[in-house]
Amino acid sequence: MAIPSPAPDGAAETPSAPLGGTRAEAMQRLQVGASLLLGIVLIVGLANVIEERAKQSDKTVVAEAAATVAPTAAAAPANDPLADAGVVPDLPAQPSGTASAPGATQPARIDGSQ
Repeated sequence: MAIPSPAPDGAAETPSAPLGGTRAEAMQRLQVGASLLLGIVLIVGLANVIEERAKQSDKTVVAEAAATVAPTAAAAPANDPLADAGVVPDLPAQPSGTASAPGATQPARIDGSQ
């Protein structure tokens, strides 16, 4: 692998570009930055207008309007919200007399255990 020898002065020099790029690229970056800045200012201004309109409409709204209908008696609160939702069966409040008495014989289980 041969190392190329440096070109003598005055030979074909490569044009060097500045770190910032060409003038056209710099103008394009400036235009993009200015348009983004203008867009942000417009969005902030729009948000300010919306906020001011919301404050203005809050001032004109009646604080507490009077009820137009007489209140009715509320239903008694449910004892078991799960039963009202249908998640569990509605169990009677009083136990019925059909429960097995202690000491009564239980039917044999299928697996044979008592």
